[in-house]
Amino acid sequence: MNRFFKKVYDYINPTVNPELEPAFDEWQKHIPTLWLLGKTGAGKSTVIQAITGSSAVEIGNGFQPCTRTAEVYQHPTDSPLVRFLDTRGLAEANYDPAEDITMCSGKSHALLVIMKAEEPEQSSVLDALKTIKRSGKIKHLLVVHTAINSLTDSQERERAIFYNHQRVMEIWGIKESVWQAKNTDEQLNTYQPIGVDLIPDDQQYIGLDTLNAVLSETLPMLSLLSNKQAHSNREEQNFERLRKEVLWYAGAAGASDAIPAIGLFTVPAIQGKMLHSLANQYGVTWNKKDYAEFISMLGSGFLLQYISKLSVNQLVKFIPAYGQTVGSATAAAMSFSSSYAIGRAAAMYLYHRSKGETVSKELLKTTYQQAFKSVKKVAEQQVNQNNLNSKDSHETRK
Repeated sequence: MNRFFKKVYDYINPTVNPELEPAFDEWQKHIPTLWLLGKTGAGKSTVIQAITGSSAVEIGNGFQPCTRTAEVYQHPTDSPLVRFLDTRGLAEANYDPAEDITMCSGKSHALLVIMKAEEPEQSSVLDALKTIKRSGKIKHLLVVHTAINSLTDSQERERAIFYNHQRVMEIWGIKESVWQAKNTDEQLNTYQPIGVDLIPDDQQYIGLDTLNAVLSETLPMLSLLSNKQAHSNREEQNFERLRKEVLWYAGAAGASDAIPAIGLFTVPAIQGKMLHSLANQYGVTWNKKDYAEFISMLGSGFLLQYISKLSVNQLVKFIPAYGQTVGSATAAAMSFSSSYAIGRAAAMYLYHRSKGETVSKELLKTTYQQAFKSVKKVAEQQVNQNNLNSKDSHETRK
């Protein structure tokens, strides 16, 4: 077995406890963040519920204070892949968003302005938005109009949405011809108004598909969270329960591997902890024989490609300038994608092992390759987004 994968196996052992907090902290710094700006009762929790699929109770109990005027909700709570910042202090007189702007600088990937369609009085939101715009620290803006079904007359509804939307766009400096432009197949117009509402009888959301599509353009990670595919068998259903946890480990591996000289230690340690956790979920224990079989089933080509790319990426990161940008981004995307794919293949292997069944080498290899391909583009986009936010944050501090 290759030396690298022997390291991974060492970290599967729960008695080996490497110091991974710095790696996990690095991932926490880069978790995609949505800043929700809206009046109390505008439907911010409803929007979060629609995006995450969490219950109202989970969201209500999940918010934690992070500034004097805002709270943060992380999803999933234990292994967060996205966070939501809710400006609770907006209703207070003379709300100053400066502290929240600082909190979001270099972290927030988008500002969601949430307005109830039937409420034209939005002065507190608009005043805060002016200050945020002047700061120049928040780049992306989305406007969500909630409770659209409360206006039963379609023309009245369109007028109300247009009125609120136009005022936001004027503050943000977007011309009417731009935000009213029709979507194309190539790219969504993120400045168009998005209408969202909840149908109480069947708990379905109007406008959810459009909202998810627009958000995925800004926060690629959300496309993985909202990508719920039909399951053809029980094994796929089981993995769906573990998918978010695997993505969290993949994110941590990718974030840590962006740092020079760190990846060769943190990536195998994180992958080992992930494999240990997956085995616990399936009620089995890794032994050397089974682990060696699992790695060998992924194929000799996998071993050679993985090790060579990981080693080269570590060296490239030390090239001045290039290594800290392109080199780090390439390493991070590779570790994110490969960690997720290893987790997906391991889940399949462990599921069948827990049933006393065997899984074919061809199926396991195909599962790994498909999993790698399914997240590769998102991993690259996520890393690039992190780099842009880090650059903006650094320039702000200067």
